[in-house]
Amino acid sequence: MVVEAPSKKQCQGADCENAASALQCPTCQKIGKESFFCSQDCFKRNWSTHKVLHQNQSNPLRTLFPPKVISEPDPATGHYNPFPTFPYTGSLRPVYPLSPRREVPKRITHPDYANDGIPRSEQKFVGRNNIRILDKKEQDGMRKVCRLAREVLDIAAREVKPGVTTDYIDEVVHKACLERDSVCTSPNEVICHGIPDQRTLAEGDIVNIDVTLYHGGFHGDLNETYYVGESASKHAASVRVVETARQCLDQAIKAVKPGTPFRDYGNIIEKHAKSRDCSVIKTYCGHGINQLFHCAPNVPHYAKNKAVGTAKPGMCFTIEPMISLGSYKDKTWPDNWTSVTSDGSRTAQFEHTLLVTEDGVEVLTARLSDSPGGPMPMPVEANGEKPADTNGDKAADVATT
Repeated sequence: MVVEAPSKKQCQGADCENAASALQCPTCQKIGKESFFCSQDCFKRNWSTHKVLHQNQSNPLRTLFPPKVISEPDPATGHYNPFPTFPYTGSLRPVYPLSPRREVPKRITHPDYANDGIPRSEQKFVGRNNIRILDKKEQDGMRKVCRLAREVLDIAAREVKPGVTTDYIDEVVHKACLERDSVCTSPNEVICHGIPDQRTLAEGDIVNIDVTLYHGGFHGDLNETYYVGESASKHAASVRVVETARQCLDQAIKAVKPGTPFRDYGNIIEKHAKSRDCSVIKTYCGHGINQLFHCAPNVPHYAKNKAVGTAKPGMCFTIEPMISLGSYKDKTWPDNWTSVTSDGSRTAQFEHTLLVTEDGVEVLTARLSDSPGGPMPMPVEANGEKPADTNGDKAADVATT
């Protein structure tokens, strides 16, 4: 439904300086909020950050009448599926109960969204489309938090093996973060935002671990996809999607320098993904990062996007392409957070936090000499052609925040 804007408003897209049109977010309308955008394309680019506002709106009906758990807990383990009637797109299912929320001691500085998930500092309207140029002290703050984030990701990655639960990986990440005064899991067809639960990683899975640290007032954000067990690194479809995602990020980073338009990275990423018979998830994008977790600019990963602005020395942002063996379309589970491919196909993702320098780019979350994982040879069929398998039956993607 589209309603007329009562007065001239600014588009709520984080990377947009246009005036708002009559287009409103339909979900916001239902909950009584106003949120106008200049175009459908701008709304889609900003959906990953905008939908957080919906998820943090309390629903009194759900409090009074919580959804009934239809599946009975396993008598041996106590595990159950909280959404047994949901039409899942692949073979993956959530395994509940979830662990209690892991607490962060008060001695550690918390960001403003720590308690309720609402990033109030990111919701200001004046100047929110301006891209911060960090001074030397701020750049050093980003270097430190990104180095710590890399350390935590590597610690978590060393625990990846068959039989380990994603909840355990979350616990490892939590402890490593606390040790540094400063995590979400997504198996198989899950694109991102998976919630750590009691599911064990299986031989042949692939798993993405996404870590964000907040330290000294700054954020560091990175992720990588790893092979679970030896068979995963020999599974042609898994290797194809993982290495394509890795190469898409690497090729996009090569183009980062002063003067490069933010819209160009998507052209590079989609061209390479298509050359490997893969598609690019369009719903989620890279973002500015500094004292704020998500801010301008938006960095779409697909071609022919309309991202605003060009890179300048002192800017920090992420590039984090999500690559699928099948459809680029996504679907959200009833937990209102876990995002999966609409056709159940496997996905992989890689992410770095980047600092634009005077003559190029500094990868603040770069791999260390002893970082786990790393590239594998791209598979080739016996006839010398690219593998044709586009779905497969085992893959995993873990994210931690």
